[in-house]
Formats: sequence, structure tokens, C-alpha cells
Amino acid sequence: MITRIREVRKAKGLTLEQVGALCDPPTTAQTIGRLETGTRTVSVNWLNRIALALGVTSAELVALPGQAEVPVAALLGPDGVRAPARALTLPPPIASDGMVGVQVGASIGDYRAGDAIWCRRIAPEDFGSALNRDILLPRPAGRFLFGRLIGREGDRLQLLPLGAGTRQLVLTDPPWAAVAEQLVRRL
Repeated sequence: MITRIREVRKAKGLTLEQVGALCDPPTTAQTIGRLETGTRTVSVNWLNRIALALGVTSAELVALPGQAEVPVAALLGPDGVRAPARALTLPPPIASDGMVGVQVGASIGDYRAGDAIWCRRIAPEDFGSALNRDILLPRPAGRFLFGRLIGREGDRLQLLPLGAGTRQLVLTDPPWAAVAEQLVRRL
């Protein structure tokens, strides 16, 4: 099995030691390094632990046969564009269970017409983890609200809709929410 642990870790800007500390239970930087390089066999349990530590799905850490990868030609930063020091690839986005999408029909806020927003569904007990994030909330009769979750008081959620000059909305006791996790944009 070929893993992408190193690529994902570096893309998130984490060191081996930081990933080891984020694992549950924590492990050493040396162990993470051995799992990355293949000198130690990566079991499904290790893959799941590291995926949880990196905040990705296990599938994003595995290179599957026939799966397309996009080679990175250049790195863009405040100092301009430069070639990567070593070969890098961009893995394709992978959907996981509980994902829902939002298709943007007209530009609003940070989103442009044609954008696809991938959102991960969360239960009411996890609403606190979505503070200051864009979320989708269901309303009765097939309606929805989308905006930045700015507060939570008991079963009441305070949402700031996208766009300039909008007023805060309050929704009581929604059965679920979906946190925006990935933006797919065609240029």
C-alpha cells in the first residue's frame, strides 16, 4: 500500500512531532516518520489514527491504483512563483460519508457563481465546533440557511448570512448542520 501521509502532513504544515502529539494516544515523531516512509507497515488502525490527527479521511492518505494525481509545477507565495524543491502532487478531492454539497448560483460573499462547496454533516452536539465557520442549516419545508455561525446559546444558533449589510439570523434547534470543508472552483 502506498501512502500519502507525508504529502498531507506537509500540505498542512505539520512536523512529525506535531502529528505524533495529535494522535490518540500520542506517539513519537520517529514512529510517524517510519510509517510515512514505509519502513514500518501501516495498518488500518494506524491509518485511521493518523487521518484523525491530520483532520482528513483515511482514503485521502492512500494512493489507489489508477487514481489520478496532479503534479505540482510551481509554488505561489508572497515572494512570487518558484519551482518546488522536490516532486509534489495534488490528490483529487474525495467525498466521504455524510457530505452534502452547495452549488453557488450567483456570487455572494467569498463565493463565486459556479463554485461547489463540500460540507460535512454534524450532529447538534458538535455545533460548537463549527463556530466562526460557514455552515448550512436545514429549515422546515425544504428550506435552508447558509452563512457564518457566530454564536450558540443553548439550542439557538446565531448565523450571519453572506453579503454586506446582512443582519444576524437565529435558528432554534436544527436537527443537523453541515460545515463547509472544501471549495471546488473552476476558473
